Amino acid sequence: MPLILGTNSIKDTGYNVANSLRFNDGSSDSLSRSFGTPSSTTTWTISFWVKKCTNGSALNLSSQGVGTSNEDRIRFDSSDRLEWTIYKSAVKGKLVTNRLFRDNSAWYNIVCVWDTTNGTAGDRMRMYVNGIEETSFSTDTNPNQNETSNFNTSATNYIGSVGSGEFFDGYMTEVVFLDDTAVSNATSFGEFDEDSPTIWKPIDVSGLTFGTNGFYLDFENSGSLGADVSGNSNNFTVNNLTSVDQSIDSCTNNFCTLNPLNFGHGSLSEGNLKWTASAQAGNLAFGTIGIDMDVSNQFYWETKIEGGEIVIGIAPTTLRWNDTGRAGSYGYYSDGNKYSGTSASSYGASFTTNDIIGVLVGNGTLTFYKNGASQGTAFSSLSGTYLPFLAEVGSTNSMNFGSPPYSISSGNTDPEGYGNFEYSTNSGYALNTKNLAEYG
Repeated sequence: MPLILGTNSIKDTGYNVANSLRFNDGSSDSLSRSFGTPSSTTTWTISFWVKKCTNGSALNLSSQGVGTSNEDRIRFDSSDRLEWTIYKSAVKGKLVTNRLFRDNSAWYNIVCVWDTTNGTAGDRMRMYVNGIEETSFSTDTNPNQNETSNFNTSATNYIGSVGSGEFFDGYMTEVVFLDDTAVSNATSFGEFDEDSPTIWKPIDVSGLTFGTNGFYLDFENSGSLGADVSGNSNNFTVNNLTSVDQSIDSCTNNFCTLNPLNFGHGSLSEGNLKWTASAQAGNLAFGTIGIDMDVSNQFYWETKIEGGEIVIGIAPTTLRWNDTGRAGSYGYYSDGNKYSGTSASSYGASFTTNDIIGVLVGNGTLTFYKNGASQGTAFSSLSGTYLPFLAEVGSTNSMNFGSPPYSISSGNTDPEGYGNFEYSTNSGYALNTKNLAEYG
């Protein structure tokens, strides 16, 4: 079976989430809304599905009352802990997990329940991750009974920032707020899979009671990304996000990205699909999902060249970003040569800025395409598990594993109808968990 880093794959979840929204912290992406009169500031629930792309930085999921003495926020802190704070001139309630969240290939469902009407102090702020209540906290400050929140007031409410900072970097979907409802557990938003009971999967939330200020953001309308589909029309203003940021990478079909835990010098952006490499040797980057060469099916992805020298291909799962020998890797270089490790031989056409290189891999073979034209089989009789791979020096390139971070002019899908590619996949499958469960 292919290596899948961070998440198990299941063929069918029963309920499918079509889209997510890709937040890029470098672009100051966020959503914002000023609420009307709430049903309650003592009782509410909020749920997110998120895939974070950065570690070691504060990443805000939701905040309210920014820049005032009354400020609430739910975020990953700079230590990668989950933090939820209610602040009104002083801390009124705060939870900070001991648990760290550093898996950048996994989707997390985060549910926060605020119910200060509860007579039990420890039940007034409850936090769930993937269906299980968090109980181990480095900070556990319980609010007073009937304490009110800033959330769900007329103060500006943000999704993905604290106004002008702590911008979220990653994917978010199925954002649900229930005004005047405190759920008893996370089963209003998900369920455990019958066949894989450790896997938490989303369910249809459209029948929930949302309340006056309640909302449901599913990000399925590319022309109105902040649209509330709860029936309340509590729409959010979109800040610096465009239709290109609508993604098909979701909590029911997780797509491959570049792995921020194993990449070279430079920076990743656009949902870990764009790598800007520094001008020094030893720059390697790898995908989060691997392909087993010993199965009969093939998989496909594309790389858009945005300048500089680059090797595109596959590498064994044991290779690390600073391995200058690139041992066991196979690739296609900008000058047209193919490489086995650092050993070059003649292969195909050279490529440059704005060219799109397709990679078809599986069943022991590796073939490259330049702007849709096959360059022939580059390598055959390969065995083992390989990851998508890049080696760059001072270049910028974007990956399209089916959910591109750039505009596509034509639009092609794989045989299952997944993905959005510039050129034909040549019967190869997109690198996502549904395809891997079926064909990997």
